[in-house]
Amino acid sequence: MDKVKVLVVGSGGREHAIVDAISRSKYVSEIFCAPGNAGIAKQATLVPIKDNQVKELCAFAKENGIALTVVGPEVSLAAGVVDEFTSAGLRIFGPNKAAATIEASKDFAKDLMARYDIPTAAYKTFSDYNEALEYVKAGKFPVVLKYDGLAAGKGVVIPETLEEADATLKDMLLDDKFGHGKVVVEDFLTGPEFSFMCFVDGERVYPMAVAQDHKRAFDGDEGPNTGGMGAYSPVPIISKEDEEFALESIMKPVAAAMVKDGTPFRGVLYGGLMKTPDGVKVIEFNCRFGDPETEVVLPRLKTDIYEVFSAIVDGTPMPTLEWDERATLGFVLASKGYPGSYDKGYEIGGFENALSDEAVKIYHMGTAQKDGKIVTAGGRVLMVLAYGDDLAAAQKKALEAADKIECDNFFMRRDIGWRVL
Repeated sequence: MDKVKVLVVGSGGREHAIVDAISRSKYVSEIFCAPGNAGIAKQATLVPIKDNQVKELCAFAKENGIALTVVGPEVSLAAGVVDEFTSAGLRIFGPNKAAATIEASKDFAKDLMARYDIPTAAYKTFSDYNEALEYVKAGKFPVVLKYDGLAAGKGVVIPETLEEADATLKDMLLDDKFGHGKVVVEDFLTGPEFSFMCFVDGERVYPMAVAQDHKRAFDGDEGPNTGGMGAYSPVPIISKEDEEFALESIMKPVAAAMVKDGTPFRGVLYGGLMKTPDGVKVIEFNCRFGDPETEVVLPRLKTDIYEVFSAIVDGTPMPTLEWDERATLGFVLASKGYPGSYDKGYEIGGFENALSDEAVKIYHMGTAQKDGKIVTAGGRVLMVLAYGDDLAAAQKKALEAADKIECDNFFMRRDIGWRVL
């Protein structure tokens, strides 16, 4: 059997988890990652091409005999990287630009759900600041305000007061803080959230293990919203019935709706879902692997991931997805100040001590190499996770490992998994 070369696009913890999963494949001889990070460099050859440099990525794949490219970030998908590769006859895993609109536009996703009766919060979309403000004034608080375009996980605000709502609407509609776009105003739903990622090939939908992310910066779900401060899988408060409902009444109907609308989806469809008192509803869709959920879900996948990616890309039968029975739980080590402004370039040590337990993994989210040392290079810097026979055991191991990492500029939540532990 001839082994193949694979390229992964992206530079975060999600991409490190993808690279790590591919490194376990019997089909793969060499992995490249563009642009990658200091941790990924231990398992893949880094390529100095940014994730949105679509033409350069395509040229690299062609010149280097890459058999399959796997796309991590939404910014690459929204830039049309899949369309570029496909038209060049190259195999690539991820949705095309039209299908990626399910994440790139909140309004597109809400309209799709409304037309196909997929359970979600009531909403209205505005491009005019005054109209949006009047609508918010007439409604209840808290309210959910979502910038319509991509905003790197920071385009959703949940104001508790009219003053907060007004400031947010000004940011989004008058000052173009995230760009020039519309705002979706949504009813606030309550209940535990969970992340349900599925491999999707047109109307065929294959569910992954469920995970739960922690968005707030500090313990007890205090502080500002972030890109995610930790995650775990499985999620005991989500029953088999909840999963079944999510698959049959949300994920499969959405995949079928996109085929019907002429924008068939191929890749990972991420359902950000909530178990409300009225049943499971959609908070948002993403067009790719979630971050930091991928870091706790892919370590549980026992099936060869190259076979999984190939089945979606080639439209061939999917191998049975087998999952490790053990739980995984991970803590994000972030730069002080995140998700606001923060400093970079702090040296990180203690990796060997932290990795002395075989049940521990460390995925790099925002690191770089400088003078032979690993330094901080982002807001979220590392994800330290562990396997355990149950979530409590995984939490204990991961926390012990995280405490062995040395850096003068880190903070972390210490209560990941608190909803179930």
